[in-house]
Amino acid sequence: MINKHSERFDELSFEIDQIESDKVHKNGEYGSYYWVDEEKFDEWRVKAKGLVSRACGKDSEYFAAFSNAEVLKPFDSKHSMLKRLRPIFSAAKSDFQGGHLASIRSLVQAEVFGSELDQATELLNQGYKGSAAVVAGVVLETSLRDLCDQQSPIIPHGKLDKMNAALTKAGVYNKLQQKKITTIADIRNSAAHGKWSEFSDSDVVDMIKDVQRFLSDYLS
Repeated sequence: MINKHSERFDELSFEIDQIESDKVHKNGEYGSYYWVDEEKFDEWRVKAKGLVSRACGKDSEYFAAFSNAEVLKPFDSKHSMLKRLRPIFSAAKSDFQGGHLASIRSLVQAEVFGSELDQATELLNQGYKGSAAVVAGVVLETSLRDLCDQQSPIIPHGKLDKMNAALTKAGVYNKLQQKKITTIADIRNSAAHGKWSEFSDSDVVDMIKDVQRFLSDYLS
């Protein structure tokens, strides 16, 4: 996910450089000005705003500054707006790629999921392996939905196996991780249908550890 956002920052930086370099000097009724391809610029603006929202958060200073800068002012031009938006986008790109940003939402989710996995461990210790497996499975499925939301373009929600396959195809994680998730899902499904003989306590212990590892690798 982080690598995809970083690559997208690079792509959109190249795009705005091209739009800027293709500007044309014109003379108008109120003096001379620079003209840029408005269709290309508006397309870039929408894509850039979406990336800043996903990478930095809608409550970030970058998103707020970007939103304010794209408001047209009297006698404004798209090139003037470009000059306001470009440094804001560059700052977001620099801080994101420099590792200076952290997703508050991801940190909160990691804490919540951690407490739920603690609950799953406690249920297992009390002899409720089925309930423990179901709780851990719900944590995994919820985290997959969140990963789908964070992709560009967004991956639609669906059954766990479809989201798992889509995330693998998108390069979020490899086929080995996909197989681990399939194994976890199988245990969860057996637990949900009361098929206790199909898995053991040790299987649930491994399941909880694998989910914890997954959260650490992809949502922290």
